[in-house]
Order: sequence, then C-alpha cells, then structure tokens
Amino acid sequence: MNIVLIGFRGTGKSTVGKLLAKRLKRDFIDTDEYIESTTGKTIKDIFEKEGEEGFRKTEVETIAKLGKMKNKIIAAGGGVVLKDENVKNLKSNGFLILLEATPEIIYNRLTQDEKTTQQRPSLTNKNLFDEIKHLIDKRQQFYENAANYTINTSYVSCEDIVEEIITTIEDLP
Repeated sequence: MNIVLIGFRGTGKSTVGKLLAKRLKRDFIDTDEYIESTTGKTIKDIFEKEGEEGFRKTEVETIAKLGKMKNKIIAAGGGVVLKDENVKNLKSNGFLILLEATPEIIYNRLTQDEKTTQQRPSLTNKNLFDEIKHLIDKRQQFYENAANYTINTSYVSCEDIVEEIITTIEDLP
C-alpha cells in the first residue's frame, strides 16, 4: 500500500514525505518532480505553454501510473484532488493523508522557499496570501472528501508528523 500525502502547497508534503520514506525504507515520489523529470519541462513552463488544463491532463496521466505502484510514499500536487479520477487512482492502492496548515503558516513557508517563489505558477491574479486563502477555500471540500486521515502541520515538527503517520498506518487492518 502507498502512503499518499495530499494538501495545499506549503503544508509539508515533500518534507514529511522524504522523512517518512527514509524511516519506512520506501521510495519517495513527489508528483510535481516526477512530471518535470518525465516531461523535461518545469511545472511553470507547462502552465505557461499549455495552461492549467494542459497541466491537469499531464497530472492525470502521471497519477494513473503512480497509483499502480506499490509501497511508495507519494507527495501529490496541491490540486490533484480536483479530479475524481486522480483520487480514485490514488486510493486504489493507497492511504491518503491530508496535511493542513493555516493560511498564515503556508504563506510564511512559501515565501521562505526559493523553489516556490521561482518555479510555481500563480493560479489566480491575487497576491500570494489572498491566493492561498482563496484556493484553500475552493479546495477544502475536495481535500476532506479524498482524505483517509488528516493532520494539521501548523505547529508540529516534521518528526512528530512522521510518528503520527507511522502510528496511524500500523493501526490499519
């Protein structure tokens, strides 16, 4: 079974995913990095050339492949839950854990992350903080419907989040 981390960007999916993979001795896959390596294009380039619709099409194809893999730790892109097909493919062989954080915490994390500021496309015409609040509001129900389990990462160390995930999956039937 895969462990799939879902949630908005800046909630800790990649950081927690890498630590979790190391602890469980599993491969870690970040879906955005996977898309970049298989297409030879950055996410920002795909958005600029093909728009969000073109990116989401590539994302659906990627998730279909990753959902068939076994015993991976997968950090899914923030918008992956917007397509029912993605959720179905990830759940077919995975346990989906929603990582959440307050908009203020996400804003602070994103503005301190060079990759986010340089490579992630803006999805609205709003300033970053307003975009975060807008997109979380828009996606919250999708995240909650997809999640098997939820952890708020706002004020918790990555190590403690990893411990909670391990304890949770150990209790699964």
